Amino acid sequence: MKKDHNIFSDSAAEAEVLRGKPMGFFDHLEDLRWTLIKSAAAFLVFAVLIGLFMRRFNEVLLWPLRSVQAGNPALQLDLGTVSIMEGFTVVLQMCFMGGIVLAAPFILLFVGQFVSPALTEREYKVVLPLCVAAMVLFLCGACFGYFVLVPSTLAVSVGLNEYFGFVMRWTPGSYYGLLTWLVLGVGASFEFPLLIVLLVYLGLMTTATLTKYRRHAVVAIFVIAAIVTPTPDFVTQTLFAAPLYLLFEAAVLVAKRVERRREAMMRGEAVGD
Repeated sequence: MKKDHNIFSDSAAEAEVLRGKPMGFFDHLEDLRWTLIKSAAAFLVFAVLIGLFMRRFNEVLLWPLRSVQAGNPALQLDLGTVSIMEGFTVVLQMCFMGGIVLAAPFILLFVGQFVSPALTEREYKVVLPLCVAAMVLFLCGACFGYFVLVPSTLAVSVGLNEYFGFVMRWTPGSYYGLLTWLVLGVGASFEFPLLIVLLVYLGLMTTATLTKYRRHAVVAIFVIAAIVTPTPDFVTQTLFAAPLYLLFEAAVLVAKRVERRREAMMRGEAVGD
């Protein structure tokens, strides 16, 4: 007679052995409270630091604009406000978005510390590299948006304005809004390979399906590029779609390894039963 096998009870027992005694409801609430406090404190620290060194931080944010202007010294790309409160709004935007981006690694660490007692050793070995990969991919995407896409978008916009003879009156709100959208949007878009690997790991998708619908994935990638990039030119969209496609192919390769390991694990559990 086969022994009754309950994966949930086994996981709970394993978590208890590996992480210590199970915590009560109010202990979990206390841990959650401290996680939120530490996350808010990390955000406030970076937001205050940005406020204290606002001018230097602003110079960093203006690099894409300055790089486009350096390519055409005769071009005047000075930002100008058109409303009384726009400067104040930009300051808040810098502190808020900058604080979130800079505090994100620490917030992820605090959240990981909060959920780790509930994870088994096997789950912990999966979640830890997943979190590290998520942060690395986001930073790579943010850097790609900042160093490549933002200057490219500005250069295309300058070319269009010069072609039609328009006078360029760019405002800080429009510039920093574009910068925020591209940097954070591209950073978030670079996370999609993890979603593919996770779906394969959970058995909700197979690598055979991904390979079969590769052409559809290319179309979807260009749709994402069209949504994220603010300019309709094909060059900028292709510039963004190219690394996304490379990430898709890398995700398929990683997913194949994950699929083989998951199948081997399931065979091993079947033999054990």
